[in-house]
Amino acid sequence: MGTLVSLEPSSVTSDIGKPVLTTKVLLGKDEPLVHVFAKNLVAFVSQEAGNRAVLLALAMKDENTEVVKALKEVIQTCQVW
Repeated sequence: MGTLVSLEPSSVTSDIGKPVLTTKVLLGKDEPLVHVFAKNLVAFVSQEAGNRAVLLALAMKDENTEVVKALKEVIQTCQVW
């Protein structure tokens, strides 16, 4: 299962009008890179689902931007929300 990350949109919006996602690691390693990857992967889903909270299970062998980009594309094509 890897790391469980809770992402919740805050009621305060950023400068560009999108809600700011607050991340919290519930289980697993709590490292800054985990928060960055989680926000990158989930920002689109949260927005498309009406700014709802998202629970992300993340387990990656290779922690680099190419993997995150590929995962983001897969998540966007699935549209299970």
